[in-house]
Amino acid sequence: MKQWSTIILRIAVIFIAMPVLALCIFWLPGFINYLPFPIIISVYVTAICFFFALYQALKLLSYIDKNKAFSELSVNALKNIKYSGITISIIYAGLLLPLYPIADADDAPGLLAFPLIIIFASCTIAVFAAVLQKLLKEAIDIKSENDLTV
Repeated sequence: MKQWSTIILRIAVIFIAMPVLALCIFWLPGFINYLPFPIIISVYVTAICFFFALYQALKLLSYIDKNKAFSELSVNALKNIKYSGITISIIYAGLLLPLYPIADADDAPGLLAFPLIIIFASCTIAVFAAVLQKLLKEAIDIKSENDLTV
């Protein structure tokens, strides 16, 4: 049963990655003439952070399959996911200032809503990963204490 749940989660991670990859390859290059170059670069950097976090999630699922869920490897994967979420939030928070004149000129307040949604989502993921990292670290400490007392 555990194998099936991790396979389903791996498929979900792949389905999450596919639309973002398609947007980076097909949709975003069409805006090179309309958006300033630093904004384009920032979006690609956040995509790299996003794919790194998804890779860490896949590594975490492989640790679960190998019965290494309660290990420092899992803690490090969660730490990397947390840092990726924080990095994405910081980059998009920095994008709000250059996007404001563009949104004001086009009278498009929705242009500012997209970075805010991404900031909120990545902050939520970073906090969730931090909580899981802390809980997993405490569980590893308790497990190592129990192994020493037996």
